[in-house]
Amino acid sequence: MIIVMNPGVKEAQIEQISEHLHKLDLKIHKSQGEDHMILGVIGDISRVDIEKVKGFEGVNKVIRISESYKQCSRTFKPTNTIVHVGKVPFGGREIAVIAGPCSVENEKMVHKLSREIKRYGAHVLRGGAYKPRSSPYTFQGLGEEGLKYLQEAAFASGIPCVSEVMAISDIDLFCRYVDALQVGARNMQNYSLLKALGTVNKPVILKRGISATVEEWLNAAEYIVNGGNSQVILCERGIRTFENSTRFTLDLSSVPVVKKLSHLPIIVDPSHAMGNRDLVVPMARA
Repeated sequence: MIIVMNPGVKEAQIEQISEHLHKLDLKIHKSQGEDHMILGVIGDISRVDIEKVKGFEGVNKVIRISESYKQCSRTFKPTNTIVHVGKVPFGGREIAVIAGPCSVENEKMVHKLSREIKRYGAHVLRGGAYKPRSSPYTFQGLGEEGLKYLQEAAFASGIPCVSEVMAISDIDLFCRYVDALQVGARNMQNYSLLKALGTVNKPVILKRGISATVEEWLNAAEYIVNGGNSQVILCERGIRTFENSTRFTLDLSSVPVVKKLSHLPIIVDPSHAMGNRDLVVPMARA
């Protein structure tokens, strides 16, 4: 539920409504729209007397949010959310680029790549230290050693870094080394992990699941935001379809759809979708 206040509403009027709702064990999220202050009401609103709320001074209207991803919805927060990874903003007018190796294989390699991506204009270094592989026999990553190499390389280049976390038990470890935590496609609906990330004061890059709808993706983000962490960046990385000319089908239509439905920033990962280096640049331009 959101409460739209009148233009020029007084702070005392907002406090009066907030106090009333706090007594019902509800939380209030304030956001300033173009003309109106908007109060997002978080929690079980079944005990709320809507007509009583409408009667408070300064209230313009009360709107129930029909979307299941309530706090992530554009209705809840009409203005775009800007999430900073280090000092790099995501969700604004400037394009932010994340680049780096799929896996951190050794110290020398990640330092070299970090310098190269910085030189070519990328803003954030990425690299996998714990790799979720389809086969148990392939390289699984260097673990904490890889995170250490990643952090040192990013620091030397003067850019922030991000890596994928797969287990709740590893969250604290990752927070010591990286500027943002990534949730891979395979874990998009790992709700225990998402809930745990909701308690962390770090940006979370949430990749779309291999066969997830946009609504399922936004509901996954809702788990993180509902836990108290609003620093969520959505990442379109391709979905599985009948098309086999590329590894996955990069669903670029999800970008305007998400921008219409949600205030969260969205980025696109063309490399994992294509599976062919010759196609990455054309898709990035698209």
